Amino acid sequence: VVMSSGDAENPSRRLSVLCWDQVRRLDSILAESVPIHGRGNFPTLSVQPRQIVQVVRARLEERGVAVRDVRLNGSAASHVLHQDSGLGYKDLDLIFGLSLSDDGAFRLVKDVVLDCLLDFLPDGVCRERMTALALKEAYVQKMVKVCTETDRWSLISLSNNTGKNVELKFVDSLRRQFEFSVDSFQIRLDSLLLFDRCSRTAMSEAFHPTVLGESMYGDFQEALGHLVTRTIATRSPEEIRGGGLLKYCHLLVRGFRPSPQAPMKQLQRYMCSRFFIDFPDIGEQRRKLEAYLQNHFGGIERKRHQYLLTLRRVVDESTVCLMGHERRQTLALISALALRVMAEQNAIPALANVTCYYQPAPYVRDVNFSNYYVAQCSSSYRTWLPCS
Repeated sequence: VVMSSGDAENPSRRLSVLCWDQVRRLDSILAESVPIHGRGNFPTLSVQPRQIVQVVRARLEERGVAVRDVRLNGSAASHVLHQDSGLGYKDLDLIFGLSLSDDGAFRLVKDVVLDCLLDFLPDGVCRERMTALALKEAYVQKMVKVCTETDRWSLISLSNNTGKNVELKFVDSLRRQFEFSVDSFQIRLDSLLLFDRCSRTAMSEAFHPTVLGESMYGDFQEALGHLVTRTIATRSPEEIRGGGLLKYCHLLVRGFRPSPQAPMKQLQRYMCSRFFIDFPDIGEQRRKLEAYLQNHFGGIERKRHQYLLTLRRVVDESTVCLMGHERRQTLALISALALRVMAEQNAIPALANVTCYYQPAPYVRDVNFSNYYVAQCSSSYRTWLPCS
């Protein structure tokens, strides 16, 4: 894994002007109609990302909140910059830069977003009976608020049953805004949104706004090179939070590879240690893994089993901070999840005459399996994993 200190001292190297093909892909993503699925009897909302950005920004400014800029972040930004990145994109991560000086500012942001959802309700729905609490329960998948000395931000994720959530992130300060160089890109949307409002002429190669991209990794062209060549790179790996381990294994499954001369084992140990610091309880680990599988493998469920095998191998090779029984407990959890994935995909091979020394998980009993080990196979090796 390439480890770089970045080039934060030279801001110009962090920036790059998007070419016409990249601007066109960005415009297409912002114009795409994304369904926000309601729970229960609440109707599905049809939202274009550019519409919700414009509505939320306008409402915030009406309430006296100045928005510094709006950016597209994450895998969607990577897709804009390099279409054949191997990452694809699911979530639409939209970052609003603003001041969150106190709890009142956090509440105001939440109220504004929920109020904006009323604008996207279909005709014929009685808006007067829609309370903020009802809208939150119907359309919000998760809300996050972080308020520390170094980080002040909030996240409101709008539900989509296929995992393509619209995530609105409101950032005052955030010490680290990326895990690896290939997900460090942010694309500034202000010039494109201004063009939408002011120009009566359609965009073309000869006539389109100047759109800037930025790499929070430090050097834009270096990070873009990693994206094109599918190289895993980062800097200050000790700052990566526990979820970085899951993202790292995801990159491996999607065809990204560490640099041969880089200290991969050291990085993996950092990430495993941080994962167990952030998620010390086996129940927390289960919830985190199940949520990651749900949020990142919608539509590509066939990759889940390969992902879990990869995660298990990395944890097995690189975990040095746990007692033996804790380590075995986590490995058994990953094994059980891999077994469940195989059962869901109807890919369990015929099992016979193989003794299991562990009590099977409930879902193994549900599909009429007895006390067996399960042969977990990948293209490169075969390993026996115990049920838990």
